[in-house]
Amino acid sequence: MLFRTRFAAIVFVCAIVCATMLFLGEAEAQDHYASMISAYPIRLPGGRLPEAGIQDAIDCNSPVHWDENGVMHVFTSVRHPFRSTGTTLFNLSSPTIRTTILDTAGVIGGKWLEATYRDPDGTLYGWYHNVPPEVCANDPHLSAPRIGAMVSRDEGLTWTDLGIVIEAPADSLNCLTKNYYFAGGNGDFSVIVDQDKRFFYFFLGAYHSQMEEQGIAIARMSFSDRNAPVGTVWKWRNGKWEEPGLGGRVTPIFPVEKNWHGMDPDAFWGPSIHYNYYLNMYVILMNRAVNTYWQQEGVYITYNLDLANPGDWSAPERLPFDALGQAYPQVIGLNPGDTDKLAGRYARLFLLGQSNWLLTFHRSRVDEDSCDDCLPPAPPRVKKPFFTTEVQNVRAARPSFLTDLDNKPAKRPERPIRNQ
Repeated sequence: MLFRTRFAAIVFVCAIVCATMLFLGEAEAQDHYASMISAYPIRLPGGRLPEAGIQDAIDCNSPVHWDENGVMHVFTSVRHPFRSTGTTLFNLSSPTIRTTILDTAGVIGGKWLEATYRDPDGTLYGWYHNVPPEVCANDPHLSAPRIGAMVSRDEGLTWTDLGIVIEAPADSLNCLTKNYYFAGGNGDFSVIVDQDKRFFYFFLGAYHSQMEEQGIAIARMSFSDRNAPVGTVWKWRNGKWEEPGLGGRVTPIFPVEKNWHGMDPDAFWGPSIHYNYYLNMYVILMNRAVNTYWQQEGVYITYNLDLANPGDWSAPERLPFDALGQAYPQVIGLNPGDTDKLAGRYARLFLLGQSNWLLTFHRSRVDEDSCDDCLPPAPPRVKKPFFTTEVQNVRAARPSFLTDLDNKPAKRPERPIRNQ
């Protein structure tokens, strides 16, 4: 009896200790944050489309990798990927070099390189946002993005297209949408491999016709399938990784507040993920669009300890600055070997390839460092007046924008009237 009593007491104490540890771990996971200060401006060299009057533009996430000789390779895209190199962010080559894509898979439409992974043997894997033309017969202005894969063996100067790996269901378009750009699709994404190199995780924007499948969604692919990726990606839905990447449905981890296909959507999009080795956590930055032209309300940040648990992402917090309508937030770390996918305590924050800010990550709200120069906390959300001149440059080189440049540079072309 005495043995049983002591054993029960030990079990009870262990349970209390374990519960306390779990609580502390959860509290710590929710206590980190990022502060911001203004910093010396950096701008990544952009892509060039002379036929559209574009000489230096960026229109998506800009992936970064290093080779074994200590050379940084940066890709920026404007309907096509361009490459610059240097030894730091401050001496990247310009103008950029237009890369070559061997279209062996027969994928038509623009290809924006959004994410990369470099194997130790030098093989570079890339994933692109593809915009197929004329998906809606009633409105050729609209498109529905999808995600493709490609591979390079010369540091990204030449790519071999491996084909489309993620696509929305064929019946998920809304061709009567009020959205200026998309009738549906999956795109505006980033990719990261987990620390154990078991899976690549895709964080993407879902623009399904039905509101319950709109928002930030996730898919993953086994690391071993990277050379033959078509048909090997699986979307997360209802707590399982069982929906096919091609045509499967999703459960968003950050669903929309208002329908993407209305005049006043309220939706996160364009997630950019990195592993932060100072926090030992994964971090995502996201845009938030509030009208049919994707006007940006702010930039948000969220954290998670484990990629395999999509439900564990923290509630998004708005960073304390005005994004001025610009999109595509991402970080690039400042230590040797840091990239857009790997950063430490300090990183530069970029929007559309322009950085005016330094991010500092903190493990606790009661941080040991004071910051007299930090930007103040974000003020409450205020709906800004809609501006018809569209000074923001949200989707710089989509086919619609090229048409605008060619035909009506000072005014958006007329669109079909939406009755529903």
